[in-house]
Amino acid sequence: MNGICIVGYGYWGPKLVRNFLAASGGRPVAVCDESPVRLARARADFPNVKTFASFEEALGDPTFDAVALATPVSTHFPLAKRALESGRHVLVEKPITHSLATAHELIELAARQRRVLMVDHTFVYHPAVRKIKALVEAGDLGQLRYIDSTRINLGLFQHDVNVLWDLAVHDLSIVNFLTAERPLAVSAVATAHTPGAPENIGFITLRYASGLVVHLNCSWVSPVKIRHILIGGDKRMILYNDLDANEPIKVYDSGYQARTDEDRNRLLFDYRVGDVYSPKIPGGEALAALAADFVRAATEGTEPVSSGRFGADVVAILEAAQRSVGLRGQEVSLA
Repeated sequence: MNGICIVGYGYWGPKLVRNFLAASGGRPVAVCDESPVRLARARADFPNVKTFASFEEALGDPTFDAVALATPVSTHFPLAKRALESGRHVLVEKPITHSLATAHELIELAARQRRVLMVDHTFVYHPAVRKIKALVEAGDLGQLRYIDSTRINLGLFQHDVNVLWDLAVHDLSIVNFLTAERPLAVSAVATAHTPGAPENIGFITLRYASGLVVHLNCSWVSPVKIRHILIGGDKRMILYNDLDANEPIKVYDSGYQARTDEDRNRLLFDYRVGDVYSPKIPGGEALAALAADFVRAATEGTEPVSSGRFGADVVAILEAAQRSVGLRGQEVSLA
């Protein structure tokens, strides 16, 4: 990778610029935005970055052989496709696109062009989430039984996606990262309390062959902000609180067990309430790790963790969940 252009300088763009300036190893970083006001802000924030007033202008500069798209979801497919066709490596904000068909089209195009296609699923690079994955893979939790996630807050309403595609997308990426299997089926309900607007509250349930069940609760209309994921195994359980900067992970040595098959059939269990501990979480910013992974993939040809295929797996679930919403919560097969 020779240089990267950040396309879109709204909320997420400045964060990408800052992290790519740190991760690029001295490679040039540019900003592209059609808004003169935003470009002026970019120049004020980062005086040494080059700016472009149009996407085609940015693609016309061979210095920048990679782009990072921090633009609305409705623009992801056409912009990513155009960038890949021009020979650029592409990092695209989540979700990768608005449909599984267009996601697969981008994946196939990237393969033909021999370019990196990566999705900005930042949470899979979060030190706390990576610690949880290490605990799961080490067998500390035992067999996973359930994952129960709550991601709720007041706003922000989006124009081109509903709350499932805006918030649940984060938790789906975490679930897919933590588990070795993909769901068999999904059911979902969601409601729009403003006529003609996207759904602002939603619930997704995923069913797995192993017996694992996953439930996601997301909302733009909550008076409180909650970011909890409860992960239950047959040995231990974890509570992940993304808003707790000091102890984001708590491991509970708690569970239940039947002494005999007869006791199990009669639902007679021994309940264990053991110690609770908070493991040490390595330092580091998730977006910095993501930027470094993209630079490494584009430079060395490695497969990024949050690849295009990883992003497509998330969209497959979202698309099925959206169909289920249209069917009033009827289960939709993913097999």
